[in-house]
Amino acid sequence: MSAAKDPAKSLETRTKLLDGALRTLTEQGIAKTSARNIAAAAGVNQALVFYHFGSVDELLAAACRHGTEQRVSLYRERLAEIDSLAGLLAFGREMHEEEREAGHVAVLGQLLAGSQTQPKLAVATAAGLALWIEEIEKVLTRVLSASPLGEFVDAVGLARAVGASFVGMELYEGVDAEGAGRALDSLEQLSLLVSAVEDLGPLAQRAVRHRLRRLQ
Repeated sequence: MSAAKDPAKSLETRTKLLDGALRTLTEQGIAKTSARNIAAAAGVNQALVFYHFGSVDELLAAACRHGTEQRVSLYRERLAEIDSLAGLLAFGREMHEEEREAGHVAVLGQLLAGSQTQPKLAVATAAGLALWIEEIEKVLTRVLSASPLGEFVDAVGLARAVGASFVGMELYEGVDAEGAGRALDSLEQLSLLVSAVEDLGPLAQRAVRHRLRRLQ
């Protein structure tokens, strides 16, 4: 059976190309992410890029989804155990360090840069970020449901704000590591304020809710 007709061989080649595309983005940047360089990183013939994906843009879009699905799957169990905003921020710090060491923050930066001029890549990058936001939304919905502040917060919108904040800080750290650290510290302080409200007694919580309703 030829390689082209062998499903297992075809899947293996596709996976090599997906991983090769992500490696090329990390090591050479979006400007040098060509079919030739991706194929070299994958250890396959350049023609297979077009055979399996049609174009470099389609390959990059698929690689974005492939990489994000792998990363989200890796962290899903840890996310499911988070029971507070402080816990979510602590997880964010840990994940950021792990992702930076693995080179995935660099990949994100390159994908976002390429998305400014490549519509297909923009769609795929947004879809990849949506996978993260979906998991964050689950955490926030769970955490806020038990909080006196829950009825005043849009978990769906907040999940996107949190996702955008972490993306921004990951990229910002490349030019101002100290500033990014202070931004995370500020978010941590905010989570402590929320925790303080949640620790109030029933009467005090009722007063807080009443005041917030009047401000809406």
